[in-house]
Amino acid sequence: MYRRILVPTDGSALSNEAADAAIAFAKACGCELVALAIAQPEPVLLSAEGALATDAPARLDVLLEQARRDADRVAAAATEAGVACKAEAAYGYSPADAIVGAVQRHGCDLVFMASHGRRGLSRLIAGSVTQRVLAYATVPVMVYRARPAQPEAPAPAAGGAR
Repeated sequence: MYRRILVPTDGSALSNEAADAAIAFAKACGCELVALAIAQPEPVLLSAEGALATDAPARLDVLLEQARRDADRVAAAATEAGVACKAEAAYGYSPADAIVGAVQRHGCDLVFMASHGRRGLSRLIAGSVTQRVLAYATVPVMVYRARPAQPEAPAPAAGGAR
């Protein structure tokens, strides 16, 4: 069915849950994984006096190192589960574009990724990486959504019902 699955990660708890689900899915299907983490630079802020200067090269090294750790964490979990996995860290302004590019570069036939489920203004401001991947990927995209927290059942009244 599938041979190679791309698993993008941003190191968040939800992304880690999705990676665990992808590992279980890959093990059941007998396929391999490619774990991808994107080092995304922060946008430069403009002020009335001009652009805010930052130490971009030093910051890029920190971002890439964190991305490597995130991808390596997924690869280690996959290896422990008996699933072959290659880890890759990449630098890019658009995580969605980097994901779509990695699909082609690695010959993946499925993307298995989390969705943070942003809505309303938050989605307009932050955008949706998952939505962009769904729109531009040339392979199927499996979207992992966390289960909503279940409300706790009320405790039974002391002494039972009368």
